[in-house]
Amino acid sequence: MSGPGGPHGEAGGLLVELLGDKLVTAEREEVDVQSLCSRVSMVGLLFGCGMSAPCLQELAGLTDFYRNTRDRLEIVLISSDPDHKKWQLFIKDMPWLALPYQEKHRKLKLWNKYRISNIPSLIFIEASTGKIVCRNGLLLIKDDPEGLEFPWGPKPFCEVISGPLIRNNGQSQESCTLEGSYVGIYFSAHWCPPCRSLTRVLVESYRKIKESGQKFEIVLVSADRSEESFKQYFSEMPWLAVPYSDEARRSRLNRLYGIQGIPNLIILDPKGEVITRQGRVEVLHDVDCKEFPWHPKPVVELTDLNAVQLNEGPCLVLFVDSEDDGESEAAKQLIQPIAEKIIAQYKAKDEEAPLLFFVAGEDDMTDYLRDFTNLPEAAPLLTILDMSARAKYVMDVEEITPDIVDSFVSDFLAEKLKPEPI
Repeated sequence: MSGPGGPHGEAGGLLVELLGDKLVTAEREEVDVQSLCSRVSMVGLLFGCGMSAPCLQELAGLTDFYRNTRDRLEIVLISSDPDHKKWQLFIKDMPWLALPYQEKHRKLKLWNKYRISNIPSLIFIEASTGKIVCRNGLLLIKDDPEGLEFPWGPKPFCEVISGPLIRNNGQSQESCTLEGSYVGIYFSAHWCPPCRSLTRVLVESYRKIKESGQKFEIVLVSADRSEESFKQYFSEMPWLAVPYSDEARRSRLNRLYGIQGIPNLIILDPKGEVITRQGRVEVLHDVDCKEFPWHPKPVVELTDLNAVQLNEGPCLVLFVDSEDDGESEAAKQLIQPIAEKIIAQYKAKDEEAPLLFFVAGEDDMTDYLRDFTNLPEAAPLLTILDMSARAKYVMDVEEITPDIVDSFVSDFLAEKLKPEPI
């Protein structure tokens, strides 16, 4: 049995940092977070809300799964219910634990940390390390309702994709032919208008990249509702697809990349490692594919296309007072070393950076963002915007220096800054 300094003690400390000292049961009994690691090897973080019909539907199946696996894992509800009575009603029949209602700040941090955009969401993490095992836990439960494949360690792309792939002319080839190529995994469906719009652009991008001599292939993972719809949609595409009939493989790929919405284009390097999850934005932004394979930039210019990322978590946005590209480029160079340092620190922990970094010039998008967040017209203006918390942090000084940005970011991450409401 490990003492406070042993492995269970260290791991318990990690969970305490994440979840706080105490969780509660439906009967409002307190449970020590520190004790979880001696009992389970995995924790499922369940993000939901009692006012959401999809949450209530999904949770019925989750109860049976939990009873089959509770000797190995614990589930913790992180609810976004707006008042205490609704929260109590939501948890009253739940057999798992919950983050206490009053832990509103911790709840918000968890939603931001795991970039939750849809509910319900279930993320499995290792109890001992905090590492993410699966971002799409609800899909995992549909695939493995009795937990027979526990502990569901991440599998390499080559193993998950393994099997025949097809072209729209009926020809088939083995997935091993993808080895040595850049690969775009395209999650899409004919019933989805944004998917159809992206497909039209992507066909041209695919042609340009292939004509440039790059080894590149796209694999469609369909979310169509029938084989006929799939065939109709796939007939427009010059690339490969997972056969529609292979539902298990399509589901495993959705699970592997934690897909929560479509269209989604994941770009992989020739070793099968993720280069970017923002393939959709890159394809629309770089129509000539000059920057393929679109390695992520530490700092990007805010545009209509990437503004959706402002909803994914806290974002540092430096507003500059010029339509001149030189001004924006200088601002990027100023922020870049700080952004690279933060990204590297969190990558070493196998975690996503807690901030995205943007430079905003003068255009309609910037005007709209200033109006929406009620920011002053001053420039340069250094801000951190947290849309999910409806909070902003503003530094209005005459000159922005690297030291000012560094201190601003450090104070934000240390929770020393006072938020203003958006």
